[in-house]
Amino acid sequence: MKPIRIITCIKQVPGTTQVDIDEVTGNLKRDGIENKMNMYDLFSIETALSLTEKHGGSVHALTMGPPQAKAVLLEAYYMGVASGTLICDPRFAGSDVLATAYTLAQAVSILGGYDLILCGKQTTDGDTAQVGSELAEILGIPHASGATAICLNKDCGLTVFLNRDDYVIKQQMPFPCLLCMDGDINTPRLPSFKRKRTLPNGYPHVMTLDDFKDNDETHYGISGSPTQVEAIFPPEKSSERKLFNGNGDKLGEKLADILIEKKMIL
Repeated sequence: MKPIRIITCIKQVPGTTQVDIDEVTGNLKRDGIENKMNMYDLFSIETALSLTEKHGGSVHALTMGPPQAKAVLLEAYYMGVASGTLICDPRFAGSDVLATAYTLAQAVSILGGYDLILCGKQTTDGDTAQVGSELAEILGIPHASGATAICLNKDCGLTVFLNRDDYVIKQQMPFPCLLCMDGDINTPRLPSFKRKRTLPNGYPHVMTLDDFKDNDETHYGISGSPTQVEAIFPPEKSSERKLFNGNGDKLGEKLADILIEKKMIL
């Protein structure tokens, strides 16, 4: 079995739910807040590293975002990823899921030579679970979501098990292909301090719109996004509380009355 080349798409997301929203664009204000790697992407990194450690090959991390998104590529390197690329250009700002997928596809086409692309099943900021599948459609390769286990086949391809809530699908897929990893497929490893001390010069590589084959700005960012956010707002929070005293029977009756009043039970 020949070594496989894997590209894993990762994303930096807010590390807190206390995020302000731009009233004009409807986008999250990401400047000045704590960020972290999207948790589902940790599963895809671990899967990629485990596959290449067992069968040989390399893992390349790819992310799109502002300059500070470099942090997740550094974390990926410390975990064991061999190389990484940051897609960074102000002209990509405001991209919806389709414009994001198209931008990633442009970068993937430049990287080339991959067998497998791994993505987390969704991000914790947008929760759309659409970018991975749209990326595969743009690239014209087979794809599947909800992957809970992967086995490489000797005849070039893989067997993947897909979670469908009430049942699991066993599916054969040829290379190249794309998989969106389900949560809890594995336990992601911790970053290595030793690798942190051996970070190569020029890591990560940075791509801008000028590096792409398609340099038409209208295909990216807000201009290239067919969907627009009409309104977005954080959920309302309330610290109001009521305290009741009494024995179990009286408290149970009071709780039932409140639930009936709020029409939560009949």
